[in-house]
Amino acid sequence: MKLTQQQLEQFEQDGYLFFPSLFSEQEMKVLRDEVPAIYKEFRPEIIREKDGVTPRTSFAAHTYSDVFAKLGRHPRMVAPVQQYFGEPVYMHQFKINGKQAFDGDVWQWHQDYGTWYNDDGMPEPRAMNVAIFLDEVNEFNGPLYFIPGSHREGVVAAGHDLKTTSYPLWTLDNQKVRELVAKGGMVAPKGPAGSMMMFHGCLVHGSPSNMSPWDRVIVYLSLCTVSNHIRRAKRPPWIAHRNFMPVMTLDDDCLLRKDVRGLPWPGHEVDEDAIKRADAPIAWTAEVAQKADEQEAAAI
Repeated sequence: MKLTQQQLEQFEQDGYLFFPSLFSEQEMKVLRDEVPAIYKEFRPEIIREKDGVTPRTSFAAHTYSDVFAKLGRHPRMVAPVQQYFGEPVYMHQFKINGKQAFDGDVWQWHQDYGTWYNDDGMPEPRAMNVAIFLDEVNEFNGPLYFIPGSHREGVVAAGHDLKTTSYPLWTLDNQKVRELVAKGGMVAPKGPAGSMMMFHGCLVHGSPSNMSPWDRVIVYLSLCTVSNHIRRAKRPPWIAHRNFMPVMTLDDDCLLRKDVRGLPWPGHEVDEDAIKRADAPIAWTAEVAQKADEQEAAAI
């Protein structure tokens, strides 16, 4: 899984790449079969919609599900991000976003790096999402919306939305979204289960509610360069991981092999050695933390 020069240039231009049917239906069945058991559990890693029942997102499944631990180490997902950044990456976040049929709620317009900076103290946007469709994504079941080229705006001012959904998010105001769409338009990558996409941490995106009778489950790996690890332990460790060791990939056929194990995955502990080794662009100082707190308080 090596990106071509043309793909790298396209990513710089648009802020995302889409790979239809990159994984087989057999591989997706292995993952899909695991999801119902995870969503049935009432554990702190699983965020539910406002009804308190419908699963919205499940964090850190790679730490207790062997098949999702294998996905988190899959070379087709990890290698392109390592290639783009030119250094090892660690798992900042792992989530199974289940926009359930009829009841899956909206994800407001946002940049992921806005949350990673404000809540986690991530120094620079040297992290991105790589995502895989577990279900077919079509125009009816809440596809992800991208604003191409919006990553080139850098970090956009955002407010902390604590009311719209069950999950707090740093979101953009409507006028800014209008301006960005006027420049770059909107796209909604759609395709069969097994399709993969990777997108820049500053790419503005969101998704509508799912009014259709079809589930739309997407798994996201948020991979961050080791040198750019987070500086703030504000959010729970299953949302913003504390272990900064590089992801060690498995064989390409790992999802279909019973003899390959994804677990054990390193736990949520802080890796002090990784912190000492890192040479990040800025330090997460007390002054920076205080400024972030003041910004959050003002937004609320």
